Order: sequence, then C-alpha cells, then structure tokens
Amino acid sequence: MSGDQAPTLPFPAGWTREHLLDLESLTAEEITILLDTAQLFKDATDGCRKKLTLLSGKTCANLFFENSTRTRNSFSLAAKRLGADTVEFASSGSSVAKGETFVDTAKTIEAMGVDWVVNRHATPGTPHLLARELKCSVINAGDGPHEHPTQGLLDILTIRQRRPDLSKLTVALVGDIAHSRTARSNLWGLRKLGARVIVCGPSTLVSPRWEELGFEVAHHLDDILHRCDVLNLLRVQFERQVTRPFPSIHEYAALYAMTRKRMECSKSDILIMAPGPINRGVEIAPDVADGPQSVILEQVTNGIAVRMATLWLLAGAMARKQGEAI
Repeated sequence: MSGDQAPTLPFPAGWTREHLLDLESLTAEEITILLDTAQLFKDATDGCRKKLTLLSGKTCANLFFENSTRTRNSFSLAAKRLGADTVEFASSGSSVAKGETFVDTAKTIEAMGVDWVVNRHATPGTPHLLARELKCSVINAGDGPHEHPTQGLLDILTIRQRRPDLSKLTVALVGDIAHSRTARSNLWGLRKLGARVIVCGPSTLVSPRWEELGFEVAHHLDDILHRCDVLNLLRVQFERQVTRPFPSIHEYAALYAMTRKRMECSKSDILIMAPGPINRGVEIAPDVADGPQSVILEQVTNGIAVRMATLWLLAGAMARKQGEAI
C-alpha cells in the first residue's frame, strides 16, 4: 500500500483487527491508534482535501439498509481520498426486495472483489454476523440503537483536537440516550480514554441502569451544565419510538435545548457538538449551532479522517494476515 503521494506511515504494531464493529470491545490503545492515524491523515491531506494513493486498486462497498447522508458520503470520500474505488448499494430496488437473504446479498457483493463492506442496518448485531460470514473487512456504520463506532471516534477526535487530555474532561451526552448508537460508542470510547461521562435527558430516554455501568445519570441539564467541558447534543429519534417519551417538543426544548441563555451559564470554553442531523430549535438554538463554541462542522471533516484511518488500518491488518506487504 504505497504511492508517490503517500506519507510516511509505519503500520502500528498494536493494531491487528480486521473489522471495526464497536468501541466497547476495543482497548484504549486501539482507540488511540485509530485517533492518531486519523490525525495523521487529516494533516497529510490538508484537512481531508487532497488525495493519496495508499489504497489504489482496492474497493469499498457501502451496504446500507437505512437512510444515510453524512456517513455514506463520508465513507465514500474517505475511500476516494486514499485512491480506492467505491460501490454503492441501496436496499430499495435490490435483490433483497425480491426475497434474497441479507447474507446472500453481502456475499454477492463481496464476490465482486471488494475489500471492505461498510454496513448500516436497523438490526443490532448485523455487522457482527457479516464479519463471521465474509472474508473481507466489515465496518459497522450503525446497527440499530447498538453502536456507531466511527461516529464515536470522530466525536472523540474533535474533542481531543481542542482538549488533548481527555482525563481532565467532563462530557455530557444529552438527549435520546435510549435509541442512540452514537451515545453508546461515545460512552465506551470516552470512558476508556479517561473522561468523565454524564448521560442526561428525560427519564423516559435515560435509564438509571447506566449508573450500574459506572456512568453518571442526570435528568436536568441545568443541574450539570456548570460542570461540563463538552456537550454532545443528540437528536430525538422519533422514528425509533413507539410512544412519545415526553409531552411535547416545546417542553423538551425548554428543558434540554442548548440556548444562548444556557451558554451564559456554562464554562466560557465549553465545546458544543452534535452528530447530526441537527434540529434547530429542538436540541440546539440556531445561534448556538453557528456560534464560536460549536465544532459541529469540524466533526464532519474529522469523520472523513477517521474513516480514512479505519480503511487503512483494516486493510493493513488483512494484508499482514495474508502475508502481504503493508
């Protein structure tokens, strides 16, 4: 995996994984390798703008069974920035609609000569199933409410760029914790890197069982705001809910939206994040989303860097397994 434009990137000895399925199973060292590699790629490509030829000749298949704009496009751009080709798959109009099984569809795409399958699916554990059935690398792009590892990594990378020592930080994840795969990936990743994590939202969306796993639970944003170094504002996922978990959107916004007034009660250097898509006026006010403490657009750019790192590391681990040069 080399090219005339390739930066000097010695393959990290501590990385052996051929799939990225979650952050819960990763060690702090593995998470750090992913973050360090992402930063190297971001720096080497002028903020993910320039192309490299590290993965020329390889192919990434986006196998999405749920709608996606940011993640799908981010993986496609990441692959292309590294010189790889992409294959786009959408479940509507595919052979799945004709009765073909999910695994058979994935195997058919793999047989076309792909090196990675990036999978999003509504059912938790689907990427883990694919990792057992396929010979190529599998990347979880979101499996129901379970995990979204590259989203967690890009969030952590964005924090680390502004606040390098995560062990000194208090990070609050605010909103729909019950249905958020982003929240779960952030929870595991942040804790392994030493951050203090608070989950905050209505009691119908934030289970007290998180306390049993060692996380602080809060139901009132104003009670914790003064302690937070970072706020990650999660979208309320109405599409995954059977019943409305609170009386009205207006009431939710009154209790949990980050507004200019709440900014005045926060630390002066607080970071405001949101995985997107953001609902202005629900979880965040427009002037806060566009304000100086917001790093929402930086998260998007960092997503490309994280996915470049993921593709490169998995390809390297697979090459080493097959006895090829990395």
